[in-house]
Amino acid sequence: MAKRGGFPGGMPGNMNNLMKQAQRMQKQMEETTKELEEKEITASAGGGAVEVTVSGKKEVVKIKLSEEVVDPDDIEMLEDLIMAATNEALREMDELSNKEMSKITGGLGGLGGGFPF
Repeated sequence: MAKRGGFPGGMPGNMNNLMKQAQRMQKQMEETTKELEEKEITASAGGGAVEVTVSGKKEVVKIKLSEEVVDPDDIEMLEDLIMAATNEALREMDELSNKEMSKITGGLGGLGGGFPF
């Protein structure tokens, strides 16, 4: 005769293990996020004429310009270089963040992406 309540085949124990693993993963992700927020990435454009540094919080923390790139008659080029360097730094920070998080999640990518059910 089958037991009433619960799951057949010992499922509650497996569910507890799954919950513990999820809690460990969440703690690791929080720690990694904190570490990433303290990192900085610098990218350049125009052969190094413009450098932009962003934090792990995806905030611009520093912009460095070479004197030769500051041409009052060509503000548009300077704007383009700043934008290019900023976008590259943000892209590199995203890449680093994704790489570090996938170490924890095993590349699950999204909610429930790699679960066998």
